[in-house]
Amino acid sequence: MTEASLYCILHILREHIEKIISLTDDEFSFISSHFEIKNYRKHDFLITLGHDVKYCYFVTKGLLKLVYDDEGGKQHIVAFAMEDWWESDFLAYYSKSKATMSLQCLEDTQVLCLPLESYHALCTSLPKMEHFLLQKANAGHISAQQRILSFLTSSASQRYNQLLKKYPALFQRVPKTQLASYLGVSRETLSRLSE
Repeated sequence: MTEASLYCILHILREHIEKIISLTDDEFSFISSHFEIKNYRKHDFLITLGHDVKYCYFVTKGLLKLVYDDEGGKQHIVAFAMEDWWESDFLAYYSKSKATMSLQCLEDTQVLCLPLESYHALCTSLPKMEHFLLQKANAGHISAQQRILSFLTSSASQRYNQLLKKYPALFQRVPKTQLASYLGVSRETLSRLSE
């Protein structure tokens, strides 16, 4: 990796963090030293069901899907993650247990990987980083609750329109069959909704 591309990736991380907290150059240097940069190809898995979950991922480029396979073999898309988003199998990550979900690339993807030990080191050594990570976790909790409420109270058409309004870029980047899975509708229903 060239110095210029490394600078670009770290600049993306710094801009992301500084939307919530301000950082000195020394603080950011300390933070960035805790991340690993990894590149993946389309269809690669970052997390595989039943394996250890070593990282929480910050997406700098690309698109991921978090998937749960039920006992009947049906695949449920729990989340998508694109640029500027964090993703992992958080239960397995925080509890150091085996993955209950898989995380797969829908596009060639570049991520910054944060090991759990580094997560704890950042929180302990830099309280403002703990504040940042808490804000990101809170936003994730709120988003998950809103998604559950949407499934409980909204029609397929309403869920489709909510997703389109909130994340229009997903409709250009995600195959319709996978959008249908995420929305809990058939491919045919999604085609009718998108007409």
